Amino acid sequence: MDSTATVNQDQARKHPFLAITIVALMTFMGVLTETSMNVTFPTLMKQFNISLATVQWVTTGYLLMVALLTITSAFLKRRFTNKQLFVSAACLFIAGDVMCGLATTYWVLLVGRIIQAGCVGLSGPLMNNIILDVVPPHKLGTYMGMANLIVLVAPALGPTFGGAVVAFASWRMIFWITVPLTLILLVLGMLIIKQYAPTQHYEFDWLRFGLLAVGLVSLLMGFNVMGQPHSWGKFVAYLVLSIAMFSLFGWRSKYSHKALFKLAVFKRPAFLFSFLPYILLQYSNIGINFMLPSYVQMVNGASSFIGGLILLPGSVLNGLGQPIYGWMLDHLGGKIPLYLGNTLFLIPLILFTIFGQHISILNIVILYTIFAAGRSMAFGNSMAYGLKKLGKTERNDANAIYGTGNMVAGSLGTTIIATLMTSLTLPHFSVAQNVAAGSQLAFGMLGLIGILNFWLFKKLFQNS
Repeated sequence: MDSTATVNQDQARKHPFLAITIVALMTFMGVLTETSMNVTFPTLMKQFNISLATVQWVTTGYLLMVALLTITSAFLKRRFTNKQLFVSAACLFIAGDVMCGLATTYWVLLVGRIIQAGCVGLSGPLMNNIILDVVPPHKLGTYMGMANLIVLVAPALGPTFGGAVVAFASWRMIFWITVPLTLILLVLGMLIIKQYAPTQHYEFDWLRFGLLAVGLVSLLMGFNVMGQPHSWGKFVAYLVLSIAMFSLFGWRSKYSHKALFKLAVFKRPAFLFSFLPYILLQYSNIGINFMLPSYVQMVNGASSFIGGLILLPGSVLNGLGQPIYGWMLDHLGGKIPLYLGNTLFLIPLILFTIFGQHISILNIVILYTIFAAGRSMAFGNSMAYGLKKLGKTERNDANAIYGTGNMVAGSLGTTIIATLMTSLTLPHFSVAQNVAAGSQLAFGMLGLIGILNFWLFKKLFQNS
């Protein structure tokens, strides 16, 4: 490496936030389109004549593909340069945008969404890996908070943006509007993003990847059919296949020396007991972000615009609070942000459960705002606290597993919540009343997760 390149790299290490910001903004674009699509479901159901269980795969399939790519992030980080990964993410996003914008059938739209998922699957782990490369541990919470600020503003804008586009134009404009913005980011990324660690040639472990992919798909398919009539046989078959694939993956991991990620990190309590609440919080978040816009449209008779707008105050607070929550972790330790965040997460879920069949739009906005603040405080800090307790050589593998679990949990959240919402067909109940009753079950399930998280956080602090 010549002296000029060395100076440029040193400057990039001293001032990493610009590169982190560019990658975070690319991730933001992917999350924006994902959350924008949630409020379009009733419109897509009518246009393509499909059920809620089918249309939710626009989100579930997207998150599943992100999860499969995130599995490979530890390998990709060691094998390819940051710039190569960023350019690939941008190109996949643009290709998916164009395909979705031109889609004339639901299945073309779904394939376009799966292609577009490559953006977040590459750029999300890349953002965290750059932070881990250049940021010292005592600043990790703050920097991850600032990066998450950019990414988590997308859920604030996504539902409102999607609802407004559907109300005043067409859902297709969600994709056409984001194309020029992504092109600008592509150019900036090519100029700004540097390499902070050497790359090496590794042989990828296709067998373990295939086993894990089949296991994840089977798991999601099983929960997707669970709410259908006479489906328990299919559910059990998918579940058995999934368990078999995960077992083979674990067995193979003991003997494989090819690159994917190392399961040994699960032996670290600091990782295990931060990873479990991390994915449970994401499961709850994606599930409720799917549920509430559909609830107000199907139960309260609200428009798609209102369906998106109800999440705006909470999601804005979710995003803007990230730097503060990260600062709390760095300066106050883990107990205050994790316990306080989980308390704020749980209280609204208890109230949602109690009043689940009769919730006004105003009350939904208030409760969701409290929920989002608490979930945001606990979510990012769960991962940051776990990473702080791990050695530098373990962090890339941990980052890959955090990211994969994040997306799988989100996929399961959408699938299971959609199943619960439509699971009841009580006699003498209207469709809206059945959806409200099914939503009440879903709220109760999420409340139990909040209670479980307290125990997991207690174990985390006892063992780290």
